[in-house]
Amino acid sequence: MGEEVESVGHRVSAAAPLTFTIVITFQLLSGWLERLKKKRGSTNATVIQFRGEIKQLLKEASSLSQPSTFAQAAKLRRLAAAKEKELANCIVKTYLTNQ
Repeated sequence: MGEEVESVGHRVSAAAPLTFTIVITFQLLSGWLERLKKKRGSTNATVIQFRGEIKQLLKEASSLSQPSTFAQAAKLRRLAAAKEKELANCIVKTYLTNQ
C-alpha cells in the first residue's frame, strides 16, 4: 500500500514540470505572434498611406489638363513616381527583415 502512494506522488511531481513547460511555451508563442502581428500591421498602414498619397497626387495631376498647368502636372507625376519607388523600397525592406 505504501508503494502505491509513493508512485502516485511521483507521477504528480512529473506532471508539474511538464505543465509548466507547456504553459511557458504557449506564452512565448503568443507573445511572438502578437509582435509579428503588430509589425505587419504597421507595415500595412505605411503601405496604405503611401498608396493613398500616390493616388491623390495622380488625381491632382490628371485634373490639371490645361497647357498652362502642364509643368505643375508633370511635377505631381514625378512626385507620384518618387513615392512609388519609396513604396517599393519599403516593401522590399520589410520583406527582407521578416526573413
